[in-house]
Amino acid sequence: QVQLVESGGGLVQAGGSLRLSCAASGRTFSRYAVGWFRQAPGEEREFVASISGNGASTYYADSVKGRFTISRDNAKNTVFLLMNRLKPEDTAVYYCASGWDPTGGRAYYTEISYNYWGQGTQVTVSS
Repeated sequence: QVQLVESGGGLVQAGGSLRLSCAASGRTFSRYAVGWFRQAPGEEREFVASISGNGASTYYADSVKGRFTISRDNAKNTVFLLMNRLKPEDTAVYYCASGWDPTGGRAYYTEISYNYWGQGTQVTVSS
């Protein structure tokens, strides 16, 4: 069982930055790919970014490529999402999720690949 807790959300002006954190429980964190997803009001949840267990592979949605950076610190069981040049359309609840990958080298981008989810953190970007 893996528990995930997101933090770092808040209110920011357009063009600003935020860094989200996803803290995970468990002793085999490096065997889990981690992804960030978001859900805006009235919208379907969508993929944002993901990172492999060993941190070598990353994957981004086109809408955030070049603005967001995902990284991880396996020693601290934490994954980060640095969000720069934020836009009002980035407003959403952001969720992190983890999916088992014994190879440690895969970054998943589909929800079905993830087994555990956090409770979410709100990000609001004002114009």
